[in-house]
Amino acid sequence: MKVSLFYLPSIGSRAEIERGRAGLRRDLYQRMLAELGEQARLADTLGYDSISFTEHHFHVEGFELSTNPVLLDLFVGMQTKRIRVGQLGIVLPAENPIRVAENIAMLDHMTGGRANAGFARGYQRRWVDVMAQQTHGIHGALPHQHDAVDEANRAAFEECFRIVKQAWSEDLLSYEGRYWRIPPGPTPWDLESTRRYGAGVVDGIVRAVGVVPKPLQQPHPPLFQPFASSERSIRWCAEEGVTAILPPLHPSLEDRLEVSGKPLGEGIGVLRDVVVAETDDEAMALWADSGLFCGREWFEPFGFSKGLADPATGEAPSLFDSGLALVGSVDTVTRQLERLRARLPVRWLFAWTYNGLIPHPQLMRSIELFATRVLPRAAGAG
Repeated sequence: MKVSLFYLPSIGSRAEIERGRAGLRRDLYQRMLAELGEQARLADTLGYDSISFTEHHFHVEGFELSTNPVLLDLFVGMQTKRIRVGQLGIVLPAENPIRVAENIAMLDHMTGGRANAGFARGYQRRWVDVMAQQTHGIHGALPHQHDAVDEANRAAFEECFRIVKQAWSEDLLSYEGRYWRIPPGPTPWDLESTRRYGAGVVDGIVRAVGVVPKPLQQPHPPLFQPFASSERSIRWCAEEGVTAILPPLHPSLEDRLEVSGKPLGEGIGVLRDVVVAETDDEAMALWADSGLFCGREWFEPFGFSKGLADPATGEAPSLFDSGLALVGSVDTVTRQLERLRARLPVRWLFAWTYNGLIPHPQLMRSIELFATRVLPRAAGAG
């Protein structure tokens, strides 16, 4: 099982966020970067597989200040030797897919082939509607939303994804789709050096473009999609060679999802809160000011808790008894992880760190305890 540290990342403690507009504070952002660097270097030495950052904008509240996950990847990559860096994920409907392909390819070279590539659809309309307006006017789609907004968002995501993969895998790119035309029309290009040394121009007209550099990893970095919660999304990931990452879902929903008739756990990743401390009480107190606080104040209003409800009764299970969160002492978290893997043989675990909300010394200790004392003891882990 591979383990990745998942960062939003947030700035400020719970108390600092509750004072309001923490996202405006430059000192908190500087503190976050300093702590992130130290945590990444520790994770590198402890053998974690990767570190992953989300993408969000305009978060004046202090949650998820991760406007450019590729830059954060590079920040981490320049301070580490072996740990992989990635995005969970770049929101493709609000991006130029060619720039995405170029940026991740550059990251891959600059980190010596340590880049992962993660792509998301986007659900927060405050920023997706703003950032996508000049591209194709796609709106954010809330989790579990099934309407025209969701369909347009999905169509834009899949089209951008195809362009990114084609830009990486083919020498020359041309594309005709619903949202993108590459080239956009009969662009004149009569350059002698292109005729002699280049490609893509026919009779003085650009017919294709060469997106460079190509990634160092061939044919491209490993691909991920957060956070898939429907059978349609899971099957799309299976068809495209993408590792689907599930958010915490009711166990009956996880068991129901299948990929080509295979168990959900084959090639699947899961997101879990991971807080390890010396005692259960200490870990629960840390989680109360991080996972519980963040979930109640930020994620529940977007509908993420709906996936935890029992489809038959509407009741939510215990997060800790069913392995939907890994919080407690070393012994407790080991048991929780063993139960999770007995029920769902996942291959990737994305450990939500709640940086900032968990004080830096306690988070460093949690990262260390999980790697050195939980993983070696958990059945089948390593």
